[in-house]
Amino acid sequence: MNEPARKLATYEDLFDLPENLVGEIINGRLITHPRPAPRCAYAKSCIGVEIGGSFDIGKDGTGGWWILNEPELHIGGDILVPDLSGWRRERMPRLPDTAWFETVPDWICEVLSPSTARDDRTEKMPLYAAMGVKHAWLVDPALHTLEAYENQQGRWLLLKTLADDAKVALVPFDAVEWGLEVLWAD
Repeated sequence: MNEPARKLATYEDLFDLPENLVGEIINGRLITHPRPAPRCAYAKSCIGVEIGGSFDIGKDGTGGWWILNEPELHIGGDILVPDLSGWRRERMPRLPDTAWFETVPDWICEVLSPSTARDDRTEKMPLYAAMGVKHAWLVDPALHTLEAYENQQGRWLLLKTLADDAKVALVPFDAVEWGLEVLWAD
């Protein structure tokens, strides 16, 4: 028995989504999830402050990065929206004029929630590795953990898992140390 051909999702499909949903196109499929719950949004905001302050703005840190919340990545046929992404300015000297990015980030961070964890781990992480993202962090506000990965020839190598109130000084942002407990809204 022949199955009907599956229609591939298009960029235009994203425009039809309700405002409370984030849409991504992964391997031709439209994937949606709700906007982050408060604890996830808080963790994401705090990471942006800790990393962005030092490495984007250069306050008490090295600068040299663009750190952005929820950038829309158009890489190959996929449209991905990581929670945070970072580009070294030497690779991307200026921000694009489009509403999306075609340059692969050097770092991504996904804040896991019950509605996103499975897709983040099983769908997006392999794509990030294949496209050449060098570093990935997975943050779980429910478990109070941060997992740091490095891309080794298209495969993720887990470098370290931190929990609770551990000190964070992880590549590529190991020049500045901060406390993981700032992410937890408990």
